[in-house]
Amino acid sequence: MSRPFLEAIFITPRAGEPMMRVAEVEALAGVGLRGDRYAKGEGYYSPRDVCEVTLIEGEVLDAIKREHGIRIHQGQHRRNLVTRGLALREMKGRRLRIGDVLLEYDRPRPPCDYVQRLTEPGMTRALGKGAGIGVRVLESGILREGDTIQVLEGDPQSQRWLP
Repeated sequence: MSRPFLEAIFITPRAGEPMMRVAEVEALAGVGLRGDRYAKGEGYYSPRDVCEVTLIEGEVLDAIKREHGIRIHQGQHRRNLVTRGLALREMKGRRLRIGDVLLEYDRPRPPCDYVQRLTEPGMTRALGKGAGIGVRVLESGILREGDTIQVLEGDPQSQRWLP
C-alpha cells in the first residue's frame, strides 16, 4: 500500500475569491497558510468560526465528479489541502506530519450554503459528509504538493508514527 500524500494545495487571499492552486505554501504555527484568507483574518467566517487549515480527500472529490457531475478539482470545494490515501474521518484526536509541518486535528468541516453560493447548485449536497476536516498548525514549515503524510498517535508525548 502506498503512503498517503498531499495531492494539491489551494489558498485565496480574501473571502469569496476563487481558490488558487499553488505548488507550495508556508504553514505558520497558530495562524494557518501564508497568504490565505483565514490566516489574514479575511475569511467569510472570520473571526467567529475559523479553521487554520482545511483538508479534503481526493477520493471524495473523485466520487463527487463521478456521481454528481460537479466540477470540484480546481478548488471549488473551498478547502486548502487535498489528500490522497488518508481517511480524514479517522483523524480525530490525531496529529499529522506533512513534510516539515506538524498539524493537529481540530474538528470536522461540514459543507455550508456559502460554498454553494460561490460555486454551483448542488455543491453542498454533493459534499455531504465528505467535506473534510479542520486542523491547527503546531509547527511551521513548507507544505509541498507530493509531500507524504504521516499519522501520529493521539498522545502528543509519544510522537510514535502509526503504520
